[in-house]
Amino acid sequence: MKMISRRFINFAIAGLVSGLVLGAAPSTFAAQDLSKVTLRIGDQTGATRAKLEAAGLLKDVPYQIEWSVFPAAVNLHEALKADAIDIGGAADSPTVSAIAGGSKIKVAAYFSNGGLGSSIIIPAGSPIKSIQDLKGKTISPTTRGSVAHYLTLGVLKKAGLTVNDVKLAFLTPADASAAFQAGSIDAWGTWGVYKARSIGTLKATVLIDGPGINTGNNVLSATDKALSDPGKVAAIADFSDRVERGYKWSTENKEAFIDFYSAFTKQDRSTIESIYADEAAYKRGALDDAFAASLQNVFETWKEAGVLTGSLNLSDYVYRDLPTN
Repeated sequence: MKMISRRFINFAIAGLVSGLVLGAAPSTFAAQDLSKVTLRIGDQTGATRAKLEAAGLLKDVPYQIEWSVFPAAVNLHEALKADAIDIGGAADSPTVSAIAGGSKIKVAAYFSNGGLGSSIIIPAGSPIKSIQDLKGKTISPTTRGSVAHYLTLGVLKKAGLTVNDVKLAFLTPADASAAFQAGSIDAWGTWGVYKARSIGTLKATVLIDGPGINTGNNVLSATDKALSDPGKVAAIADFSDRVERGYKWSTENKEAFIDFYSAFTKQDRSTIESIYADEAAYKRGALDDAFAASLQNVFETWKEAGVLTGSLNLSDYVYRDLPTN
């Protein structure tokens, strides 16, 4: 059932009045000519586009898509802040960091797998056996403010450690991968493609996963400018629906997803099968008060860790007017 927002109704009424005045057919939010709309989408590692193509979900897009690929959330959010893209997906923790840094964005949709996907990994043969063994070690949380940084702080707290008990090496995903392979870091907080390739190629093992620390919320953030454009809002609604159908395709077509992701990551099927649960658990969530509270908790956690300062009401950064199926 389609949920119709107040903003949707206002656009529809405006279109009806315009049609009556001009003697033309009513112009509604859903009936816009999307062929004239270009949606600029940021995509971490190119995985979203590749999966939607594998699932056949980009064959009938009624608007133009301009894709931009970024290695990590921090780069994607820099592009959003600079108005170089209209929308992009990232975990909630770097999204909150971006908002705190002044980015004019709002969360338009989100999908959660309960914290799976991001992990602290260790090299094959590592003497580290427990999270307490991280004391005195060098850990790369990848980039500052990332979901892996958030996980690293939570893992240290769970182990009764602080950032002063370890050495944190903030690196780009590519540099962290090289350092991990060279043995110059003892553990790496990572996710997605980087995690899959390290497990498959380097025989890395997972020390601890995200559940219980990370929310597992992957959010689609759109710029305020894009959300003020009715045509782009309609395209964002459609794209969000396609992302949701992409997750459903993964869940309902395990073998096809494994085939696709094995080729995309250049890893064997057994490696991808071992992390399939990370992908299959994603479900779309409601942009309600509970979700806003979870964003607020992320912000307060960053503040407690000294990463962010100030005050924010994250409820103001949740866009609740997007039509959904």
